[in-house]
Amino acid sequence: MGIRSGNSVDAYVGARISLRRSALGLSQTALAGELGVSFQQVQKYETGANRISASRLHRIATVLGTSVGALFPPVESAGERADGPDWLEKVQQLQASSEGRVIATAFPRIEDVRLRQAIARVVAALARHG
Repeated sequence: MGIRSGNSVDAYVGARISLRRSALGLSQTALAGELGVSFQQVQKYETGANRISASRLHRIATVLGTSVGALFPPVESAGERADGPDWLEKVQQLQASSEGRVIATAFPRIEDVRLRQAIARVVAALARHG
C-alpha cells in the first residue's frame, strides 16, 4: 500500500495542528523531533498531504497539549456545517502572511475571554470596512 493522499478532514486536522503548533511557538522541526519524524513529514501532515495514524495523532495532541478531538472538525448535523465550506481556505490565507501568522500565534494566548471576543469584533468590523 502506497502513500495515501489526504482529503478535506486530513487538511482540516493538519491546519489545526499547524495553528496549535504555531500558537505554542514550536517549529515544525521541534514538533518533528518530539514525534521522531522528519520536519518534511510534519509539513505533509499539516497540509493534509499525508494521513496521520491514530497513535501518531494521539502523540501529536499530547505534545501540543490538546485533545485529539480538538483537532477534528465539528460533527455535521442535518447537512449543516458548523465551520462553513471555506474554513480551510480562510485558515490557509491567514497563514500566508506574516501578519496573519502573528495573529494566529498570539490570539490563543490571550487568556481573557471577553478581551478575545472584543478583538474578534474589532477585526470583523475592520474587515467589513477594509
